[in-house]
Amino acid sequence: MARKARAAGLPLFSGPARKFALSFSLPLAAGAVLTWVFQSRGIVAVLPGMWLLMFGTAVATGGAFSVSIVPVMGFCFMVLGAAAFLSPAAWGNLWMALGFGLVMIGFGLLIARRHGG
Repeated sequence: MARKARAAGLPLFSGPARKFALSFSLPLAAGAVLTWVFQSRGIVAVLPGMWLLMFGTAVATGGAFSVSIVPVMGFCFMVLGAAAFLSPAAWGNLWMALGFGLVMIGFGLLIARRHGG
């Protein structure tokens, strides 16, 4: 990101970068608060679904200021989060691995190939 900003002659934290950071960080902050609330009440079975859903929301909203495939990646995380809520709690690690492993790596490779990183 820094390399692209330098190549374009723009500061790293230009208007679009600030918009991305704000749009991305708010859902993550909400997820952090919800994590604390659920964990403190012993409601840990919902955490994988909530994490995937909130991260997907962060990626989708932040991705509105990026290449068009980034919000699609966010939507995929959101779908996995919903699926995690609908499946047995014991599958939580599987959903996390699919999202933060397979989806993240797959889209990362796709973005790197099509958009240079």
